[in-house]
Amino acid sequence: MISNIKILEEKANSLRKDIIQMICVSKSGHPGGSLSSADIVTALYFYEMNIDPKNPKMDGRDRFVLSKGHAAPVLYAALAERGYFSKDTLVTLRQYGSMLQGHPDMKKVPGVEISTGSLGQGLSVANGMALSAKISKKDYRTYVLMGDGELQEGQIWEAAMTAAHYKLDNVCAFVDFNNLQIDGNVDQIMGVEPLDKKWEAFGWNVLKIDGHDMKAILGALASAKECKGQPTIIICETTKGKGVSFMENVCGFHGVAPNEEEAARAISELEHVEKIEN
Repeated sequence: MISNIKILEEKANSLRKDIIQMICVSKSGHPGGSLSSADIVTALYFYEMNIDPKNPKMDGRDRFVLSKGHAAPVLYAALAERGYFSKDTLVTLRQYGSMLQGHPDMKKVPGVEISTGSLGQGLSVANGMALSAKISKKDYRTYVLMGDGELQEGQIWEAAMTAAHYKLDNVCAFVDFNNLQIDGNVDQIMGVEPLDKKWEAFGWNVLKIDGHDMKAILGALASAKECKGQPTIIICETTKGKGVSFMENVCGFHGVAPNEEEAARAISELEHVEKIEN
C-alpha cells in the first residue's frame, strides 16, 4: 500500500481525471460528488484497507460501502486503478450491457461489496457487516461513505443508534460534507447541522477534518482504529466538483455530464495541478 502523502495526492488526481473521462463518454453520471470524495476513497483503497484485487472475496478483507451510490464513478476509478478490472472498462460507464452501471452492482463488479443507490441504507448494511465480524470474532473493519444530503434520511439515524448500541468500533463512517445536493444547498433544503453534536449525542466518536487534506484523512483513520467501544464518524468538509474550477461549488454539476469541450478543459486543469506538484 502507498504511504507517501504526495503519491496518494497524485493518485486522487488521477482518479479525478478518470471520473471526468468516463462521465463525458457516457454523457451521463454524477461528477460533483464523485470529485469531492476522491481523496477519501483514495486514502481507503490505496493506503488503509486490507484488500486483495486478485482475491476480491478474501476472507478477512476490509469492507467498503458506498452509501451514496450515485458517486459510483469514483469507486469504479479506484477499483480499476487497484487492479480489480481493466481501466479500459471505465469508458463503458452506463452503457447497455456494461457491468459499470449508474449505481454499483455487487453481482457484476469485482470488489463491490453491496449494491447501493437508494440513499440512507448504506450505514445499516455496514453495521450488519461489522456485527457479523464481531460475532465471528474476525478483525476486519467496515468503512462507509455517505453524502451530507443523505443524512436527511431517517434510516441513517436508526443505523446510528444501532452502531452505538452494539459498540461497533469496527465501523468507520465518512460524511462527504460539500453542502450541495441535487436541488441546492443542504442547509436550505433540510439543514443537518450541527453534525458533530448530533453524532456525539448518538454515541459516536466524532472527528471533523478537511476532506481534501490527505494527511488529515490518514490521521483520522488512525484515530478511528484506536477508538474502542464506539463507532467513528469522520465529517469531511469538502468542495463539490473539487479540482475542476468551473464545477467547484456548482449544484448544476451534481448529476450533469461535462461535454467534450468541458471535459478537455477539466482534464487540462487537473494535469496542470500534477505539473505544479511535480
